[in-house]
Amino acid sequence: MIGIGIDIVSHKRIERVFNKFKYKFLEKIYKKSELEYCSKKKSYIECLSARFAAKEACIKAIYQSFSIKLQMKQIEINSKSGEGVDVKIRSDKLNLSNIKILVSISHEKDYSVAVAFIIENNN
Repeated sequence: MIGIGIDIVSHKRIERVFNKFKYKFLEKIYKKSELEYCSKKKSYIECLSARFAAKEACIKAIYQSFSIKLQMKQIEINSKSGEGVDVKIRSDKLNLSNIKILVSISHEKDYSVAVAFIIENNN
């Protein structure tokens, strides 16, 4: 393992920010595919919160491992039922060919939590 990051997000916090800033908040943080995915979910705010936590966990793991600061919008978190989480990073500063980022997301009542592991890519 090269690095690890974790984050927990209150659903109420994301809901407050969304209610205050509306689509400015969404456009600053999320990619189009993430918003489309969450819009199909029954728990829209929970879905947004989970992606927020996953992005923060990735940012922490990458900074810890490579001292590279990424912005939320540079990270795309996609899920497919039964296939887990797919992470896409857009950065000229980070060589992604030799690493893989694994993310796990969980929800519990009012919170979403995510952990990101950076491992060597042996493909």
